[in-house]
Amino acid sequence: MGQAKTATLTIGGRSFELPVHVGSEGEIGIDVTDLRRLTGYVAYDPGYANTGSCKSSITFVDGERGILRHRGYPIEQLAEKSSFIETAMLLIFGELPTTEERTAFRALLSEHELLHEDLLHHFDGFPPNGEPMAILSAVINSLGSYHPELLEILNLHEFRLAAAKLVSKVRTIAAFSYRKSRGLPFMYPNPDLSYCRNFLHMMFSMPNRPFEPLPQAVSALSLFLIVHADHEQNCSCSTVRMVGSTQANLFASVSSGICALWGRLHGGANAAVIEMLDNIRQGQYGVSDFLERVKKKECRLMGFGHRVYRNFDPRARVLKKAAHNLLMSTGITDPLLDIAQELEDAALADDYFQERRLYPNVDFYSGIILRALGIPVNMFPVMFAIGRMPGWIAHWFEEYRDPAIRLHRPRQIYTGPKQRDFLPMEQRLPASAKDRENA
Repeated sequence: MGQAKTATLTIGGRSFELPVHVGSEGEIGIDVTDLRRLTGYVAYDPGYANTGSCKSSITFVDGERGILRHRGYPIEQLAEKSSFIETAMLLIFGELPTTEERTAFRALLSEHELLHEDLLHHFDGFPPNGEPMAILSAVINSLGSYHPELLEILNLHEFRLAAAKLVSKVRTIAAFSYRKSRGLPFMYPNPDLSYCRNFLHMMFSMPNRPFEPLPQAVSALSLFLIVHADHEQNCSCSTVRMVGSTQANLFASVSSGICALWGRLHGGANAAVIEMLDNIRQGQYGVSDFLERVKKKECRLMGFGHRVYRNFDPRARVLKKAAHNLLMSTGITDPLLDIAQELEDAALADDYFQERRLYPNVDFYSGIILRALGIPVNMFPVMFAIGRMPGWIAHWFEEYRDPAIRLHRPRQIYTGPKQRDFLPMEQRLPASAKDRENA
């Protein structure tokens, strides 16, 4: 039996036919575009948990089954067989690249990895110990001023150039933001190094002492970036698409995504996980005591549960294995990994968390990997932003070239005062008097 093409909504005895859209993976959406015009009603959905804001061919997530695919490719296969640059090209351009295409794009990344020297003065405007995320957002936004020819994308060649500049320069800006916050001299990128090795060089080399990362560290960083490359219509991605719907340029739109990513419930979640694990390590409470506090809502179990996933986050499986491999192969000892394992085992064996289908998410192990790489906690969301850059670019362009796109403009249910007359100053009551009067 075929899927119905319309859904019937009945309000006050009147019936309205609303179009139904079916995605390639069987997702079904009721089109409420004309709901207010037809009925006078709007859809009320705080947090947009049940609102499909667009049609997209980039990433598919099935939270019930724990599935994540980019352009049809499972994240597990990309993590095992691909590189970050290959995954970025898949997201941005729609297909895995050929050898020639990958070589050409990598050459483009090397060509555009430097920043305009005048842009370096922008870093001087930030105080010592300035937040790297603030620096990253501001400097990314400023890039548009140095590339005015790309403020309006007119063809695929210009988009390819803008995408290469952002993917390449974001790691330079990120590394420079770290160096600025530590009072260290900037280390310029080295075109002879791979994407991830180059970033670690800019982060940790000194003018008189080049940094040589272990191959396992480079692989772990690439894996971290791959699993963060895109995740459908999350908060920062939706922010990029919303800002882009105003026809704002790519640089400004991506900068807005960085700001949205900053929060503890999004890109800052892995830092909150490390804080939680460190509190347990310091003896503030034991694992079992902590979980009891979580049940009483006295503490929050960071790194567990997800807005979409009601099963294991497939990215968490990938990063858990990577964290163990990195620490074992490099001989690094991190007590937080043992605590994380103990916490995961205890939570998964507890009926309370089982009934609520709370499983580890991508943030639970990502911070341990970043710690092993020597990345400080205030740089964690910056690392997320580097990985998420290809996804933001892909979503911005998908919307930019959609001729049917409309300016994003949500409705609301107004709950404030009805119309009232303006009162002169001498007739106004203080707030406390108004409360007594209304009691």
